[in-house]
Amino acid sequence: GKAATAKSYMWVARTVKQCPQQIILYAYSKTRSGTFAQKLYQNFTGILQCDGYAGYNLLANSVTRVGCWAHVRRKFYDAAQVNGKTVASVPLTLIDEMFAHERQWQHFSPRVRRRRRHSQIRKLLKRFWKWIASAQVLPKSRLGKAITYAVDQRPTLDRLINIGMMDWSNNASERNMKRLVIGRKNWLFSTSPAGARSTAIWLTLIESAKANGIDPRAYITYLLKELPQQPDFADPAQLAFYLPWHYPGARHQNKKTTDKHQAKNAA
Repeated sequence: GKAATAKSYMWVARTVKQCPQQIILYAYSKTRSGTFAQKLYQNFTGILQCDGYAGYNLLANSVTRVGCWAHVRRKFYDAAQVNGKTVASVPLTLIDEMFAHERQWQHFSPRVRRRRRHSQIRKLLKRFWKWIASAQVLPKSRLGKAITYAVDQRPTLDRLINIGMMDWSNNASERNMKRLVIGRKNWLFSTSPAGARSTAIWLTLIESAKANGIDPRAYITYLLKELPQQPDFADPAQLAFYLPWHYPGARHQNKKTTDKHQAKNAA
């Protein structure tokens, strides 16, 4: 019921990197409409980090949106390109300083990250928004468009200062989406919505396994051996036992990862 050459879309959602149980979910949609975002995040209450796509405006008030500084940086980076070279600019320099701090704190606890942001990034934010307020540029120029994007996203960007659980960008999701793009030749002939949904299921299993430190081949083999022993209509509680963090080979590795992060946080 859909031409193979017609446009379709793959959405990706994931847990924050500090969550001990990592989930990467791929979801196929025939449309990029915000109505699919409503469906994807139905009954979700909490914090959602995303870019400035207007489709997310349809989400319920129960969802608190925070922004992504990587998307902001990308626009200022493009504006700083002159004859194939990057010319230093105040906003780009300030954003890079923010990210330099965040790289040092990436394994710290949410509480520690929040304190560090208040003590070190808050002043960078003030300088950034002060420069934005005083900038006089053509609205249609690349720099003008970068400024407009940042100003439109300011409420969601400023919220990050108080939410230490969230990263300074949603680059983790971007990397998961890139894996779909890199492998596109492998599913070149997946030319139906049913095929696309199957691709989404396989990518969800494989990328979630990798995010939990599991060999995806071993995990898929385990599922193919164990799941046929379940009833045809197994309930969610039975199937939940086969999620990646319950995989026997993951337990020791996940504990090592947790201990490593706790040691860094203590330091």
